[in-house]
Amino acid sequence: MASSLGMQSSPSRTASFLKPSSSLSRCCSRQTSLSFNGARTRISSTNTIKCDISEPLNFGNGKPTIPVLNNQTLPKFLESARVDKTVNRNDTRLKLFSGTANPALSQEVAWYMGLELGKINIKRFADGEIYVQLQESVRGCDVFLLQPTCPQANENLMELLIMIDACRRASAKNITAVIPYFGYARADRKTQGRESIAAKLVANLITEAGANRILACDLHSGQSMGYFDIPVDHVYGQPVILDYLASKTICFSDLVVVSPDVGGVARARAFAKKLSDAPLAIVDKRRHGHNVAEVMNLIGDVKGKVAVMVDDMIDTAGTIAKGAALLHEEGAREVYACCTHAVFSPPAIERLSSGLFQEVIITNTIPVAEKNYFPQLTVLSVANLLGETIWRVHDDCSVSSIFQ
Repeated sequence: MASSLGMQSSPSRTASFLKPSSSLSRCCSRQTSLSFNGARTRISSTNTIKCDISEPLNFGNGKPTIPVLNNQTLPKFLESARVDKTVNRNDTRLKLFSGTANPALSQEVAWYMGLELGKINIKRFADGEIYVQLQESVRGCDVFLLQPTCPQANENLMELLIMIDACRRASAKNITAVIPYFGYARADRKTQGRESIAAKLVANLITEAGANRILACDLHSGQSMGYFDIPVDHVYGQPVILDYLASKTICFSDLVVVSPDVGGVARARAFAKKLSDAPLAIVDKRRHGHNVAEVMNLIGDVKGKVAVMVDDMIDTAGTIAKGAALLHEEGAREVYACCTHAVFSPPAIERLSSGLFQEVIITNTIPVAEKNYFPQLTVLSVANLLGETIWRVHDDCSVSSIFQ
């Protein structure tokens, strides 16, 4: 069914709970609404490119048409972190190619960078084998391959490896694998005997395929960077979510940041620090098996508060849903869920749309299927963040300064 997408700019608003000195001051935002079977879902992204569109974008089979774009600007949290060195945005030696895992995000990144995606032919034979052919020269070029290893993880990982191999054999000077979501990141250690450490195995595969650098977003654990024998640029989706939260009129005294498990305390503490050192609460859980969680206790006070639960990903939503139920039992007024990666394995949608959450805020590192939209879902775009990072990597500029 065809639906329409409208674009509308809105003035900036800064919430009272953000630090005045924060580099994440509110920038202009673009919010749109999609209608799926009567449910309206907000999709937000930082507005970095002016769109010359006289009519709303029309969707055919769920895919938007490509508008004419011009007048690039940076979102404020990136603009304030710009380095002194002038970035050359007309370098023909930079090539951007997209896999089939998340072509919409790749197109957004290309729009932000003012580039066109490279021509590449990816197809699958009848027996499932993957075929990749670059349809333009990359000899001596700095090549960036955008491909998250999201579900189907094995298919997308193998496609990435073959894309890397094709670029290496085509004499690309540098090959950077841009992996917005790094699958197998949770298998980063041995929790019991005779287990594999799949994160290290995947890192070895990508390195041996011929990649020279990795650009990843919100790895499940920081030590995963050490599994690669090549440089890793690790970017965070946190500024994008904070930028969106800045548009909400939530009083600081009403806010509490909640970690859904003990392992996410460092992430939640860093998030709370950006919100003027907001109070922190921790949900203590005991896991009895993979994708099965049981909430045991709450550490901290949430009575009468607006609870913001922060995690790197939502898979089956068992952990975060049981945590939200506990927060309501303990007297929380509202509960928001924030994460970078929306894996959304069944029965995640049923749990997230059951009324426990005021809003579920995610990013588009993983494409969200049309059937998985629900009224409380808000999708934020990380295209600007990835695009700016790619420019800085290409021009040997600082990446960490984006987040300072």
